[in-house]
Amino acid sequence: MPKPITQTPTTDPTPTSTAAPTFPPSFLWGAATSAYQIEGAVREDGRTPSIWDTFSHTPGRTAGGDTGDMAVDHYHRYRDDVALMKDLDLGTYRFSVSWPRVQPTGRGPAVQRGLDFYRRLTDELLAQGIKPALTLYHWDLPQELEDAGGWPARDTAYRFAEYAGMVGEALGDRVDLWITLNEPWCSAFLGYGSGVHAPGRTEPAATLRAAHHLNLAHGLATQALRQTLPPRAEVAVSLNSSTVRPLSPDSPADNDARRRIDNLANGVFHGPMLHGEYPADLITDTAGITDWSFIHATDLAAIHQPLDALGLNYYTPSLVSSAPSAPTTRSDGHGASDHSPWPGADDVAFHQSPGERTEMGWTIDPTGLHDLIMRYTREAPGLPLYITENGAAYDDKPDPEGRVHDPERIAYLHGHLSAVHRAIKDGADVRGYYLWSLMDNFEWAYGYEKRFGAVYVDYATQKRTPKSSAHWYAQASRTNQLPPAN
Repeated sequence: MPKPITQTPTTDPTPTSTAAPTFPPSFLWGAATSAYQIEGAVREDGRTPSIWDTFSHTPGRTAGGDTGDMAVDHYHRYRDDVALMKDLDLGTYRFSVSWPRVQPTGRGPAVQRGLDFYRRLTDELLAQGIKPALTLYHWDLPQELEDAGGWPARDTAYRFAEYAGMVGEALGDRVDLWITLNEPWCSAFLGYGSGVHAPGRTEPAATLRAAHHLNLAHGLATQALRQTLPPRAEVAVSLNSSTVRPLSPDSPADNDARRRIDNLANGVFHGPMLHGEYPADLITDTAGITDWSFIHATDLAAIHQPLDALGLNYYTPSLVSSAPSAPTTRSDGHGASDHSPWPGADDVAFHQSPGERTEMGWTIDPTGLHDLIMRYTREAPGLPLYITENGAAYDDKPDPEGRVHDPERIAYLHGHLSAVHRAIKDGADVRGYYLWSLMDNFEWAYGYEKRFGAVYVDYATQKRTPKSSAHWYAQASRTNQLPPAN
């Protein structure tokens, strides 16, 4: 496996030219959502609970006790939502399929009523000239599979491959871009490590088993899709790979902290997916937690499947240092918990990077996105990239006329799209960008407190109102250029 690549800040990605940054003619401008965050209708047409239904209905797990029972009612309003996408000149839309809507127990035959919803959605997108991009797993594991062990159980990977094949057979004639997993790091490390995401477990060894079985699920699902999809289809995965930087670049201890977090955030997934092996020092660093005996002889070959593209999700960089005494508070940006999501790295401290912050408390730093793109341009030469998530939460409110102005989000998008443009000029093959998110929605453990949407949703009435950032982004999509940020 190639040596780890040290990520260091680059210069301001804003182009020095006064001309508006222009993207390649085939560049895709899109937006993204996920099923549990927008669909609602959690008990309709045969759908059964997912781990997020159970988690959100558990007192104390989500802000205000919020759930995704209604979300933004996309299940019933999808036609209007697609018309809104058309009005905003989106060229592509990334959505996820709800596993328990399609295969309620995680086993057995598909429920056609569930598949029919996604058939109708994709048909509506295609009728409006919008390219569908389908994510098979965005964190909504059927609760019955969690009851049987969840992602730490090997069988879950095989069940996922079966599910992937069902969806591939149903929608392979309509969808050309397929994403196996969204942010498997969150599923494993937040779901089974810190417990701030569903299913809310806090078991370090189970965290690493879950990571491996998510890798295996990706590989097996990729094989299943290849057997069902037409040759034109692309298969990818979306990783929330982190740009990890040492607090003191000249400190050997801080650089070692960076190395360990980089392995846990990045190498644990891209190692086997892209190179067919885990970083050797990851295995060594976590030897006190697990012996990794859950890796079977053929697993790495199964995981290391050729990909057509790689999706990168980015929001903010990580700044770390060595902390011989375990920190009493954690500022890694993944929610408050007494349990670390970083097994074997309790002596690493996370620090707030300098600069302006979003409503999530995340530092705004487009250089981190540029660095991430260039890293994977080197890590996987020749593999096309998509930015499958990037965006910001702000405390958006309508003005007296009902308009929603969000100049902070426009500035955020301009800065990060400028970083993408710069990376393309530097030789990266970035094929598209998916703004997170199309509209305000259920933001996991934060409930409805955080608004990431380019479209404002009044949760009491479900009325949709495009924010000023949505109109700005529509202009970028129409012209293939970045409008001014103000």
